[in-house]
Amino acid sequence: MKNKLKVLRAERDMTQAQLADLLAVSRQTINAIEKGKFDPSLPLAFKASKLFDTSIEEIFLYED
Repeated sequence: MKNKLKVLRAERDMTQAQLADLLAVSRQTINAIEKGKFDPSLPLAFKASKLFDTSIEEIFLYED
């Protein structure tokens, strides 16, 4: 799954640790998601979309 988490985070001048705190996950989880090594849970995807005030589809792109 591709995602724009790193771009959205950078646009807001946020560190991975700050984003992790806001989403109540570890910095390592944010790093793994940004690198495409981990797919977020649906609740985490909703939290991210709410935080960035955008749709889940604008952040995460599913690929077959």
